[in-house]
Amino acid sequence: MLIEAPFSGNRSLTSQTLSADLVVVGGGMAGICAAITAARQGMEVVLVQDRPVLGGNASSEIRLWILGATSSMGNNNRWAREGGVIDEILLENQYRNPEGNALILDTVLLEKVTQEPNITLLLNTAVQSCEKAGGSRIAKVLAFCSQNSTQYRLEAPLFVDASGDGILGFLSGAAFRIGAESREEFDEAFAPEKAYGELLGHSLYFHSKDTGKPVQFIPPAFANTDLASLPRFHTFNLYDRGCRLWWVEYGGRLDTIHATETIKWELWRIIYGIWHHIKNSGDYPEMETHTLEWVGMIPGKRESRRFEGDYMLSQRDVVEQLRHTDMVSYGGWALDLHPADGIYGELPGCTQWHAKGVYGIPYRCLYSRNIDNLFLAGRIISASHVAFGSSRVMATCAHNAQAVGMAAALCREQHLLPRELMEDALMDNLQQRLMGMGQYLPGMHLRDTDNRVKTASLSVSSTFSLQQLPADAGWKDLDSSTAQMLPLEAGRIPVLTFEVKAKKATHLVLRLWGSSLPGNFTPDRQLVEKEFAVSKGVQELTVDFGLLLDASAYYFVAFAANPFVQVAISELRLTGLLTVFNRVNLDVAKGSRQEPPEGLGVDAFDFWLPERRPGGHNLAIGCTPAVNLYRSEFLLNGMFRPTAQTNAWVADPTDPEPTLTFSWPVQQEIRKILLWFDTDFDHPLESTLRGHDERVMPFCVREFRLLDERGNLLYQEKNNHQSRYEIVFESPVKTKKLVLRLEHPGREVPAGLFGVGIYS
Repeated sequence: MLIEAPFSGNRSLTSQTLSADLVVVGGGMAGICAAITAARQGMEVVLVQDRPVLGGNASSEIRLWILGATSSMGNNNRWAREGGVIDEILLENQYRNPEGNALILDTVLLEKVTQEPNITLLLNTAVQSCEKAGGSRIAKVLAFCSQNSTQYRLEAPLFVDASGDGILGFLSGAAFRIGAESREEFDEAFAPEKAYGELLGHSLYFHSKDTGKPVQFIPPAFANTDLASLPRFHTFNLYDRGCRLWWVEYGGRLDTIHATETIKWELWRIIYGIWHHIKNSGDYPEMETHTLEWVGMIPGKRESRRFEGDYMLSQRDVVEQLRHTDMVSYGGWALDLHPADGIYGELPGCTQWHAKGVYGIPYRCLYSRNIDNLFLAGRIISASHVAFGSSRVMATCAHNAQAVGMAAALCREQHLLPRELMEDALMDNLQQRLMGMGQYLPGMHLRDTDNRVKTASLSVSSTFSLQQLPADAGWKDLDSSTAQMLPLEAGRIPVLTFEVKAKKATHLVLRLWGSSLPGNFTPDRQLVEKEFAVSKGVQELTVDFGLLLDASAYYFVAFAANPFVQVAISELRLTGLLTVFNRVNLDVAKGSRQEPPEGLGVDAFDFWLPERRPGGHNLAIGCTPAVNLYRSEFLLNGMFRPTAQTNAWVADPTDPEPTLTFSWPVQQEIRKILLWFDTDFDHPLESTLRGHDERVMPFCVREFRLLDERGNLLYQEKNNHQSRYEIVFESPVKTKKLVLRLEHPGREVPAGLFGVGIYS
């Protein structure tokens, strides 16, 4: 029993001081990935989150799915899913939670953070103030936990602001902006003629469930029961739910930081008004047995402060895909801006303009230009309002933040401040270390000079060569233009054969397309066109384009749409081989071709989109001579996804036990092995709500064994689902030979690998 006598003064809160190498403020996807990355590099990290769960907009409190450069497979950014920690998280969530339950994602995120011994996690803890060491350096952060009534003093030489609204940057005096820049400042044609203050608003989501019996709904007094008064009511799709209701947006003309509670109340009024309309208007009799299961308690925020770094990303960086020597991340979401009036406006809910490919994000955007020890992560990075429309999405934020976490580790090791990493050798070190942990940097490769595979004699049991994809999966209607993507080497294109079936005699047009910019997958350069007369019925089509290709790259063999023709498709699925269609994904575009107004500074081009599985079959195709898509030497090129080539070794499907053997003339001491698997980087892995048919990506090798020169089993895995697999032996293995035996992922999916690393 505790009895405390009356006290004449003021009592003080319980106070605790924590010292660390790095303090990360904000536990959304950016803060999580920065903290995990730094902790795995040996840094002591304090992660401060003002909510009871991790994940920010992805958490069960808001329930927006995580997306980034893949743009939900709605643009031409093939194999563009972000790598590293965010990839690890999304694949783990896919394995445990293919249904897209936001509560399960909460547990995945909490587990990932709490399993790192170097991270101290403070939930329900809000930053209130900071102490400076001079005018340009943060010394301490003061934060308060509402649940244990404790004041924390957090000390570190380095800080990361990943808080969304930029609370630490604001308190520390970091330069920031709110609102849109004028068109002239960054030469952005998509920007307004004059600077303005309107912002992207907040959104609130809801879920319902079927109870199996009639359910009455009486709206609360604060509900807006006159939805017809909303200008955009006639465009609502009230069969949508969850984050498909992103258009329930409000607050862009208010202070999106200090008026958040006001905005939330207005969104509640709208949400409960929508549900009243669904339940009581009589227009939705099928909803009689449905009840509200969940309504968001806090809104999902889009825009508030953006902080200034030594470089500000702009429209030209995105659209022109400008190259930066200090690229440490990339983006690929559209320039996606929303009208400030949101649901109370007449304008469409968003305007999205895509680039022809992904764009690099320079390191100079990821630290404050005037607070020497402050990194920037999440949606607050140094970007113009227009470029922010692309860089703000969660997977891009997470990928940027991994670079921040690694940069912080390098700063600690070298006793440097963030800006000082811009020296060439240090930047190269940062980029190489990022790629070594799985971060993808377009156009760059991991040199991996310590890899013992480079001194080994490597043999493989078989290698698949594309001579024929069998016509064993039926027929595909040419209801839209359809293209088989093929990675071809410079030189003469092989003679191709297809099987087609025509309802009547007709003419069929085939075109060969390439991309105007190396590394892109937008077919905007027609190389040759052939027209064929086809007769009614099934026939083989032989295509000799008679062309010498000037560069090794992915090319598109495209059938023009023809309602009278079908083309045979194959069950065989292969790493880096894909069929795409000239279609539209209405979630992220208005049509199958992007046609911007003249003078907007955005390109016009066609969208060529893959189908989600169980669709997405390759066309049945024959190649003469055979195309060597896969090679064992690709395992050492430091590229771990398809780029201008597959970058993979793939075994022949008939190989009963795909095997790689690494031999050395003298005994080796081996402590660590890295394996890089194909987890289909073209699939976006939306984290919540949407749901997926697969727990493991079909190309991923799940089972493998590692043996030494005597056949002793050194390691075995039976349930892999990750891209990057690390094996660390408790004591070094001494051997002259390592044998890696793989199991095919499926009957129609042969085993393959992007890379192997063996280290002492």
